[in-house]
Amino acid sequence: MKEEQVVLVNENDEKIGLMGKQEAHEKALLHRAFSVFIFNDKNELMLQQRALDKYHSPGLWANTCCSHPRDGETVVEAGKRRLKEEMGFTTDLKETTSFIYKAPFDNGLTEHELDHILIGKYEGNPTLNPEEVAAWKWMDLEEVKSDIKTNPANYTEWFKIIFDKFYQHLAV
Repeated sequence: MKEEQVVLVNENDEKIGLMGKQEAHEKALLHRAFSVFIFNDKNELMLQQRALDKYHSPGLWANTCCSHPRDGETVVEAGKRRLKEEMGFTTDLKETTSFIYKAPFDNGLTEHELDHILIGKYEGNPTLNPEEVAAWKWMDLEEVKSDIKTNPANYTEWFKIIFDKFYQHLAV
């Protein structure tokens, strides 16, 4: 199976090349990514617990799904594709903001991403891909914010950064 490629970008989100996902994380090179946030009619956020055998942040809680767009794919198209692959459903998504973050991990890899925040609405239960997701739950945003403060080790680095800096962009 061919390794997934990520789109390397500059700080203006302009493509500067392609690289294998593993190598980009080993070299901590800036690349395009997205984070999907799905809300229900009660304005609760669908969280996912990353599968226990993920190469980084296994078992930690994060937003509904996240990944990297493929070359030539918009972040919204990629968000819809990945939402279907990880959570088993699709819905309309809109981009709200983007930001750059850098987070090193204990395994020697580093996430250095220009992350686009995508928001959508959905009612119902997902159909989880067990290779990607261990569990899921709906949570009120205030509960999430409070739990991140109380139990930060339970959450991924990018999720904590988004809540710290971009909480206001998460309204549906």
